[in-house]
Amino acid sequence: MSQKTNPRQKLLVIGAAVAVLLYVADGIYGAVSASWSARSKEIAKLRQDVDKGRGSIERGPRTQATWADMEKNALPKDPAQAEQELITAFDKWGRANNVELASIKPQWKRGSNERYSLLECRIDATGTNSSLARFLWEVEKSSLPLRVETVEINARDNSGQKLGLGLVVTGLRLSPLERK
Repeated sequence: MSQKTNPRQKLLVIGAAVAVLLYVADGIYGAVSASWSARSKEIAKLRQDVDKGRGSIERGPRTQATWADMEKNALPKDPAQAEQELITAFDKWGRANNVELASIKPQWKRGSNERYSLLECRIDATGTNSSLARFLWEVEKSSLPLRVETVEINARDNSGQKLGLGLVVTGLRLSPLERK
C-alpha cells in the first residue's frame, strides 16, 4: 500500500518547511543583529574612551607642571605653621588693598584620601568695591594652593559704598590630618 502524496499535500509540506526555515532564520538573524548592535555600541564607547585617553595624554605635561607647582607651593606640613602662613598672607593682602579683616577662622578638614588635608578659612572683611575686588584678585593669583569655595558680598551702608565680604577659601597641605 503505497501512499501517493497529492500535489496539495506536497505544497503544504513545502510551505510548512519554508515557514519553519523562515522562523529559524529570523531567530538567527535577530540574535546576530542584536549582537552586532551591542558590539557597535561597545565600539562607539571604546572610541570615546580612546579619545578621552588621548586628551589626557595631551594634557599630561600641563597637568604634571600644575601638580609640581602645587607640591612646591603647598602649605607646610606643620599645622600651626600652615595656619600662620595663610593668616599672614590674608593680612598682607588686606593691608595692601585697604580691606578691613574682621575675622579669619581656620579649620582643618580631612582630604578624600590620606595623601592630603585641607585648611578651610572663613574670612569676614569690609571694604569698597574696588578694594575687595583687588583683595580677591590677590587671593586668586597667589602662588599658595588655594581654592575659593564661596564668596558672599553685601552692602554695609545705605549707599552701597562700604561692602561686606564673606569668603571661604580652602588651602592644600600634602600631609594627612593628624588623628586626635
